[in-house]
Amino acid sequence: MAATLEFELVSPERLLRSEEVEMVVVPGTEGNFGVLPGHSLLISTIRPGVIEIYEGGKVKDRIFIAGGFAEVTGERCTVLADEAVALPDLNRAVLEGDARELEARLNATQSEDERNQVRRQIAVVDAKLAVLGHAGAAAPH
Repeated sequence: MAATLEFELVSPERLLRSEEVEMVVVPGTEGNFGVLPGHSLLISTIRPGVIEIYEGGKVKDRIFIAGGFAEVTGERCTVLADEAVALPDLNRAVLEGDARELEARLNATQSEDERNQVRRQIAVVDAKLAVLGHAGAAAPH
């Protein structure tokens, strides 16, 4: 069994990461799952959360993803992310402003389809704020 596996992080715009890693932890819809070399085949949906990349037995990098899919083989973990942001790039003040704007938009929207879309956007903003240590910006939706 190899000591590393190939990790690829892909956004709709481009390939964001392609590197050999010891382990990666992915926020699956049913819970976080760790991927090591030799992992069994897996395809999973991903919830908004943080991917942790391990090197030397420690977390080397953390990246927020807004959702997507993961495909795992024994040699590779590929994450197709709806959105990916390095944690240092998350800005609490901007996110809190986004949350207020989305809440106002939700309250002003009549279409149930649009309300559902705004609720999904609010969930992503709330997840980003939670990563920064904030319990959530918006009221229950």
